[in-house]
Amino acid sequence: MQVKINIDGGSRGNPGPGAAAYVICSLDGKILAQEGYYLPHCTNNQAEYTALKLALIKAKELGATELFIQSDSQLLVKQYLGEYKIKHPDLAARMAYIRRLAAGVIIHIEHVLRHLNKAPDALANKAMDAKQSLGFNPIIHFPPEEPAQPQAENTVNGVEVTPVVRKPAETPAPAPEAEPKPAAKAKPAKKPAAKKKAPKQGPTQLDLFGDL
Repeated sequence: MQVKINIDGGSRGNPGPGAAAYVICSLDGKILAQEGYYLPHCTNNQAEYTALKLALIKAKELGATELFIQSDSQLLVKQYLGEYKIKHPDLAARMAYIRRLAAGVIIHIEHVLRHLNKAPDALANKAMDAKQSLGFNPIIHFPPEEPAQPQAENTVNGVEVTPVVRKPAETPAPAPEAEPKPAAKAKPAKKPAAKKKAPKQGPTQLDLFGDL
C-alpha cells in the first residue's frame, strides 16, 4: 500500500514543551491517521525526528509498504538522505532507530516549504496548546527501543577522549654549591712593640758658669 505522509515538529523555547505531528493519507487524499504527540521537553530538531519516527511506526501498523514523506525541516531531510552529517549524539541515536524502522519499506522523502505542510503544523500546535497528545487513529503500541548504550565517563559529544598528560617543564638542576674555602689561618697576634728605654743619662755636671 502506498501512502502520503506529512510530518512536522516544534518546541516552544527550544528546548521547552513541544510536539511532533504526522498526517497519513491515501494517495486519493483520505486521512488514514493523524496525531499530535505532546513532548514535555524537547528541542525543535528532536521534535522533527520524533515526528518521522511516529509516522514510520504508524505507517507500518497500517500495512503501508511505500511512503511518500514531506517535511519542512531541511536538516531532517538532508540528514536522513546522508547529505548532512549528524554531529549530535542524541540525534544520531534517533536516526539509527529511524533507519531500523525503515527497513523493508520504500521511502521517498523530500523537503517542502512551510505553506505546503500546514496540516501537521496545526496539529502540533494544538497538542502544545492542550499540553497533551491528540489524534485520530493514533499509535497504541510502540515497538521496543533498544536501550541506549551507557557512555563512559570519558566520553564527550559521543567521542571517547583520554586524559592529556603533559610532562612538567624540566627545571634546570641547581648549580653545585661551591666548596667553602678553608678558613684562613689566624695570623699570630703581633707582640707589642718593646718600649724604648730612655737613654741613660750620665752624672749631672755642675754648671760652673751659672749665675755669673
